[in-house]
Amino acid sequence: MALAQLNEEQIRTWTREQKDKWWFETVYRHDLPQLTIRAAFTGFILGGVLSATNLYIGAKTGVSLGVGLTSVILAFALFRGLSQLGFRDFTILENNALQSIATAAGYVTTPLISSLAAYMLVANVIVPPWQMFVWMTVISILGVLVAFPLKRRFINEEQLPFPEGAACGVVLDALYTSGDDGKGEGMFKARILGWSAALASFWAFVCGENLMRFLQFTLLRMDKWTSMKEAFNFHERLDTYYYDLAAYLAKRYDFSLWAPNISGVPLKTLGLRATLDMSMLGVGGLMGIRVATSVFIGAFVNFVILAPIMINAKDIVPRINADGTITALTRAEIVNQWSLWWGVTMMVVGSLVALMGKPEMFTSAFKTLFKKKEAGPAKEDLLKDIELPLWMSAVGIPIFSGLAAYAAQSFFGMDWRLALLSLPLIFVLSIICTNSMALTSWTPTGSLSKITQFTFGAIDRTNPATNLTTAGMTAEVAANAANLLSDIKPGYMLGAKPRQQAVGHVIGIISGAAAAVVIFPILFFHAGPDGVVSPASMIDDKYGFPAALQWKGVADIIAKGLKSLPVSAIYSMVIAAVIAAVIEIVTIVRKRPFPLSTVSIGLGVVLPPDASFAMWVGALFFWWQGRRFKEKGTAGHRLWVDGMEAICAGLITGAALTGIADQVLGVTIFAK
Repeated sequence: MALAQLNEEQIRTWTREQKDKWWFETVYRHDLPQLTIRAAFTGFILGGVLSATNLYIGAKTGVSLGVGLTSVILAFALFRGLSQLGFRDFTILENNALQSIATAAGYVTTPLISSLAAYMLVANVIVPPWQMFVWMTVISILGVLVAFPLKRRFINEEQLPFPEGAACGVVLDALYTSGDDGKGEGMFKARILGWSAALASFWAFVCGENLMRFLQFTLLRMDKWTSMKEAFNFHERLDTYYYDLAAYLAKRYDFSLWAPNISGVPLKTLGLRATLDMSMLGVGGLMGIRVATSVFIGAFVNFVILAPIMINAKDIVPRINADGTITALTRAEIVNQWSLWWGVTMMVVGSLVALMGKPEMFTSAFKTLFKKKEAGPAKEDLLKDIELPLWMSAVGIPIFSGLAAYAAQSFFGMDWRLALLSLPLIFVLSIICTNSMALTSWTPTGSLSKITQFTFGAIDRTNPATNLTTAGMTAEVAANAANLLSDIKPGYMLGAKPRQQAVGHVIGIISGAAAAVVIFPILFFHAGPDGVVSPASMIDDKYGFPAALQWKGVADIIAKGLKSLPVSAIYSMVIAAVIAAVIEIVTIVRKRPFPLSTVSIGLGVVLPPDASFAMWVGALFFWWQGRRFKEKGTAGHRLWVDGMEAICAGLITGAALTGIADQVLGVTIFAK
């Protein structure tokens, strides 16, 4: 069924009161259940699960994935299946409320893979889980309070598209109005999501060292009735088979292991390893061929060409610790000592030039916000009982701003007055991010946050918490406001109560934050040889934390200046800045995207190269399938093109959840 919508002339000529009346009489579903107890409970649980997967993927790739469509399909399949057993099926608005909760839970994890993680690395402190929870909850709820004064202007009056949110609305409408009897598109996508999740989960299970120990020794007790002393498991890193075989042959036949190398530097040192990580294949599919190819090129240039040259030139060397021990060269050391600087420069310069090349994003945002209302007598507000009252924002914003400033001083040791000084930027960035999300489904929080970071870094260079916390706060509040309005868009299309969606968003924030702060220490903090757990243990060959390294790189430049870097690193930054600027200027002049993305090239520098390669393989596969099955209506197009998002979501969810389970076993049952 086609969703009711205004035409362009009506949007341009009608007053907001007329548009509200049309929506109230034509679209609004007055008594249809929405934020029910079961929807809230299911959303809370599903949101916690999806926030854990987002945290897992974000630590690997630096990317926060939207989970709206995934939650829509999962909830639809779950309750359509339960309805066959006699349970009452979800209404379309209950499913929409659930996706709003799950999406909020997914996005709330962003500070843990970016600004907050960077603060822990720079300050060398581990923030207690309860402080993480309070910080993320306060700034996310502040985003909700900032969003609703903008909602009536951007959604009700201007009827801006919000493509990502609108897509959820269209999918929901199709699922619930297509007469799906278990054979239609809704259940088809749910099934392929389930099968791809099962495949990824199975592979992660047989590759999980702790899961295999639990199965073979704890459950089957194979150590008692066989000669097995160690559990057998497969390896996601495929080169492990080569190294194991070479080590065996070297020991048996007395010849040394031949280690593949580039200019004398072993491939293992460079992090150049082949991997079959199903979650990265799924991420690559969602990224698309342009972005994934850019990431792959960044990794290739850095780890295959530049890193071996710099190691041989002694600009990257084994680090001597304070106690006299030597830290051997690893991928993380290569990135931190040298590569980080040109990668961050590429990302920052590219994103800022691209942002400056879109002045209409700024002008249209403020024109929309401050557009004068037509004169005339005040009309009765038909939506006053279902919209979030504006007085809640008027009261809540000062309160939560004060809480954020207090938390910034208490938790991170920064001056609370500087935290309050950053608050006006929240309003400006929220308008820009919301307008960008409304038009493109993209929020430029990364590039905008760097403006805040450099501004407050200039005010206080001695305390890294000042620039990291203020930039993190302004970026996350603005992103939450934009994402909330994107979540409200499908509700507006389907006739939902905005007030209940706001409540659902808060439920999702609490769910996601609670799950994230429990999972984060388990996944990422490990004791070193001396038994001490440090923030540096977060970054290893499995988790690269590329977003956090980008934030940390800017903070280090602010604190130490360029003089602390090797001369070759400074040259590389200049060259990277010029290349990034040229690419973005060419894009602006040609008015179409350049074949490569500067931000993605920089991302490839800080990502583990095996993850970059796996993402490129995933993107290449789905690009190839799209070329093979161009014709709509064919089985191949239905599976590989229309079902691409469901397949990728299944790969990510199955691999991430099983990977998390393996690590939970490692730090509980099998902890040394």
